[in-house]
Amino acid sequence: MEKKQHDLDMRYIRMAKIWAENSYCQRRKVGALIVKDKMIISDGFNGTPSGFENICENEDGLTKPYVLHAEANAITKIARSGNNSDGATLYVTASPCIECAKLIVQAGIKRVVYSEQYRLTDGIDLLKRAGIETVFLNEGEK
Repeated sequence: MEKKQHDLDMRYIRMAKIWAENSYCQRRKVGALIVKDKMIISDGFNGTPSGFENICENEDGLTKPYVLHAEANAITKIARSGNNSDGATLYVTASPCIECAKLIVQAGIKRVVYSEQYRLTDGIDLLKRAGIETVFLNEGEK
């Protein structure tokens, strides 16, 4: 990867990590940015749907089933705007799950950059199968 692109990727991943701080979830805070033509066109973090209480876990500490992932929030925000994500890059702090990977494919996103590998790889596997470039940025890289 060319250095200029790597440096840009690192900056956007740092920004996604900062955006993750907006999440009310206790178990894991995830942030996402969608970038197209070097402009951030959408953002998201994991949390409950609009109008719901900002509590992501139940009394047992398990994530409530209606909590939206950061990627889904960023993609649905695009759907409500006049913009589109064709050819865009998604920066997300955790590797996408299979459900988010399906949304990414359908949204026309062509590149996914993530900084934390989730234990399940089926989302990344689907993205690769769909021809979407996936880039894992290790936390310790500069």
